[in-house]
Amino acid sequence: MGAVVGKGDSPRQFSIHETKLEAKMVEAMKRRAVKGSVMKSFDSLILKFRKIDESLRKCKAIFEQFDEDSNGAIDQEEMKKCFYKLEVSFTDEEISDLFEACDINEDMGIKFNEFIVLICLVYLLKDDSNDVHTKLHMEMPDLEATFETLVDAFVFLDKNKDGYVSKSEMVQAINETTTGERSSGRIAMKRFEEMDWDKNGMVNFKEFLFAFTRWIGIDDLEDEDED
Repeated sequence: MGAVVGKGDSPRQFSIHETKLEAKMVEAMKRRAVKGSVMKSFDSLILKFRKIDESLRKCKAIFEQFDEDSNGAIDQEEMKKCFYKLEVSFTDEEISDLFEACDINEDMGIKFNEFIVLICLVYLLKDDSNDVHTKLHMEMPDLEATFETLVDAFVFLDKNKDGYVSKSEMVQAINETTTGERSSGRIAMKRFEEMDWDKNGMVNFKEFLFAFTRWIGIDDLEDEDED
């Protein structure tokens, strides 16, 4: 499994705007954690990789619809139109923050794997809005269940429910799955390193999502399109 950041790219530190957005993500995840997680092991998430992959790839048509100039990326103006059609209400500052947070390659465009993360963050941040969820369901059938699985997986990993996943929590999650295997610690560290792309020792939901798109091969889909 590769690092979360794309080929030839170096991780960047969170900007002030990203920190504000991160705070919103953390609070939203804390609220969600109150409901608990139905996931029993990390392996149970791995078993769902194929189904989740198939669900997320169906978003390609939606992505292409919003990519009006067909250049393989959604710019900030196209993103505003996307939110308008989905009837998602964000301020210009919030849109700018989301765009900057998801544009990890800093190429001023949201590519398909970044779009997946963006829509999932919208799902999380607008958790209290039934209208938004209804509209997302209309535009992207069955996607809500996939996003809920990803949120549930993060809640499972976040043992102390503080909105972040630490190394020790990742080790605990892997150990619950691979009890008695000597390699469990190495597996946990490898998975954690794939998620912690800013190398600050803590993983937020956005970082988890970017790692997940790598795990299931969404980035491979991007490479295929470029060939």
